[in-house]
Amino acid sequence: MKVAGMRIDLPSNWQWSKCNDVMDVRDGTHDTPKYIQSGYPLITSKNLKSDGIDFSDVSYISEEDHRDISKRSKVDKNDILFAMIGTIGNPVIVETDKEFSVKNVALFKFAKSYINPVFFKYLLGTPIIQRQLTNETRGGTQKFVSLTVLRNMQIPYPPLEEQKRIAAILDKADRVRRKRQEAIRLTEELGRSIFLDMFGDPVTNSKGLETKPLGDIVTFLGGGTPARNNDKYFQGEICWASSKDMGNEILVDTQEHITQEAIDNSSTKLVPSGTLLVVVKSKILMKRLPVSRTAVDTCFNQDIKEIIPKDLCLTRYLQVHLKLGQETLLRQARGVNTEGLTLEHLMKYPLLMPKQENIIKFTVTSKELEKMLLINRKSFQESENLFNSLLQRAFRGEL
Repeated sequence: MKVAGMRIDLPSNWQWSKCNDVMDVRDGTHDTPKYIQSGYPLITSKNLKSDGIDFSDVSYISEEDHRDISKRSKVDKNDILFAMIGTIGNPVIVETDKEFSVKNVALFKFAKSYINPVFFKYLLGTPIIQRQLTNETRGGTQKFVSLTVLRNMQIPYPPLEEQKRIAAILDKADRVRRKRQEAIRLTEELGRSIFLDMFGDPVTNSKGLETKPLGDIVTFLGGGTPARNNDKYFQGEICWASSKDMGNEILVDTQEHITQEAIDNSSTKLVPSGTLLVVVKSKILMKRLPVSRTAVDTCFNQDIKEIIPKDLCLTRYLQVHLKLGQETLLRQARGVNTEGLTLEHLMKYPLLMPKQENIIKFTVTSKELEKMLLINRKSFQESENLFNSLLQRAFRGEL
């Protein structure tokens, strides 16, 4: 079978069908109902998370609007929700009997289907589906995929019992990687909790410590980008970070790598392991402040600044301080411009100045936590690799 330019060979007991021929495919409202203080949740793509539906940040609509939407798009337990606008995908199985409506979200329903919902959820994350969606996705900045495209997707599947067996294997592997991910989150959270216990909340300065502008304590140095018209510059092994690499507290690798020649012919520079980096002046208003400490020698682009404290033992202290105070910084940035955080905001940021001996104690503890964090990240990557391997084998009919 050839799908979206790919030749896919499956065992003889597998078959292909259009999605809408084997399940009910609908979508939620595309209108914006009137929001009210309380009522029925209206779920959009932002509420679709890797661990399920996030009801903590929703808008509410009236019972009348909810009933109108439900006439077309009633959500039932074991349905799958799928984002159609913005970040396409993020499939989530509905595991609650709670009533809610959906907007700009596709709805795959299995009540009268011989497709297993868990099997189908994992199928949605494979190249078999992703290539089809990529070919049919429309829009500029705001990407979208139509209901017609989703209904016409070609999907492969074996007999139902085989689907259940594959789903059970992938579920076990998925649970392992989620546990590893949770261990990372808890380790990072522990570091923040220790900071708050020792120094108080940096937003309210709950312990009444002396403060100084961050610009008086550190120096900021910028990076650069090698010329894109020289492909050889980006065929090296030296890490080169951009904002998309700055999601974790510790930067262990980057998506792009450059050569020494690229460094010699651009304004980027190589900084050693342990350097503190921060993203500034993002074109998109940030909901969080990307601050990472490098675990490898790294170069970085012009959207990132290197933070050089006058006292090197401040590095770990600064990182947690900035993360805990990010809401204050970003709120100021949003109020002034539409480019996000700027260097000027960082320079003025009030830094708590506790006793040096306490900063040293925190640094020692942070080093131990970092060892745990790196172990957890390695375990997570191993579980992620295992899951991806099983996923590929499953939908080649090799499990």
